[in-house]
Amino acid sequence: MMEPDKKTGGSTELLVAEAGEALRDRRPSRLVRVGDHLKREWQLYLLLLPTIIWLLVFLYKPMYGLQIAFKDYSVFRGVAGSPWVGLEHFYTLFGNDQFLRALKNTIIISFYSLLFGFPMPILLALMFNEVLHQTFKKTAQTIVYLPHFISSVIIAGIVITAFSPSAGIVNTVMGWFGLEPIYFLTKAEWFRPIFVGTGIWQEAGFQSIVYLAAIAGISPTLYESAVVDGASRLQMMWKITLPSILPTIIIMLIIRIGNMLEVSFEMIILLYQPATYETADVVNTFIYRQGIQGGQYDLAAAAGLFNAVVAFVLVMTANTISKRFSRTSLW
Repeated sequence: MMEPDKKTGGSTELLVAEAGEALRDRRPSRLVRVGDHLKREWQLYLLLLPTIIWLLVFLYKPMYGLQIAFKDYSVFRGVAGSPWVGLEHFYTLFGNDQFLRALKNTIIISFYSLLFGFPMPILLALMFNEVLHQTFKKTAQTIVYLPHFISSVIIAGIVITAFSPSAGIVNTVMGWFGLEPIYFLTKAEWFRPIFVGTGIWQEAGFQSIVYLAAIAGISPTLYESAVVDGASRLQMMWKITLPSILPTIIIMLIIRIGNMLEVSFEMIILLYQPATYETADVVNTFIYRQGIQGGQYDLAAAAGLFNAVVAFVLVMTANTISKRFSRTSLW
């Protein structure tokens, strides 16, 4: 009785295999499937075409110029005609005290901005969520959103005026308490706190919109159940609101870590001066001085490429750690 079963089993497996092969033979190729998909959805791709063209022209095509980081670049010879020098510019960078100082300042300022600036939008969103008076809530939100829409030049002017030793509000208040005026923006030790505080004031309100949107997506039934159980507002915030928006917080943190070396170039250029280079000079301003003002385009390109590679590594590392421990990631 066992022999027929074995033969039957074998023949069944053979039939299944043959059926699978026949199905694969009848299945259209990948190219055909892509073509059919484009025929069905051509309107959507037509709408997407301007964005694709913009990305290719303004983001991907300039990458061709990155090779000057490995060349002895000459404006007259062009990118293709300049001779290759390998990693010489990178060796020069890491032997340059100004670049090392700029890298150190970038890391310190970015760390302070992450430490003090990242939690502020979350706290603002949580506070706005607890405000019940709608008129006051909308007015407060408008006030804290407004600095984001003001030009960096105007923001810098406000900061310079506020910290002026003669007519600034800060020194005026200090004078009420008998303190001597300080020209804060010429003191290297004061630049980082002023810069980080200005960034928080300018962007925290606008960034809180993301977290407010995440809070708006929380099911009201969770809060209703908590009220029935006798939970306080603080307990609901801690046990319901924060855990519910945690995936959004993690995603925003990953993006923020990826931009750690992209310190606000415009604001630093507007606020810093030679007296504060010691703590204010960052990688982007170093690139500006070497490339635009000094004409060392190859060295500046090497610094910019280093900046981009570090940012890529930071994003990949943060995303991998987040995926492993919280199962939340960008991709």
